[in-house]
Amino acid sequence: MLVLPDREAAEEAAERCAAEHPLDESPQIVREALAGEDDAEDAQWLVVLEDPDGALDPAALRALAEEYEGWVETD
Repeated sequence: MLVLPDREAAEEAAERCAAEHPLDESPQIVREALAGEDDAEDAQWLVVLEDPDGALDPAALRALAEEYEGWVETD
């Protein structure tokens, strides 16, 4: 999952992920409020990637997220 600061960054990163990486399903974009924050301005945008086989390169995903001033979260 990529955590990004705004919707535009999330949409661009999702498109790049789908184009550059082998995915069974398209990445999903989800808006997530930060824990303990009530202000909608404090929401983060998530790009949820399904990778059950572990085919995605973690370093490439990290680099992509950092291009958009975000980071990678793993479960």
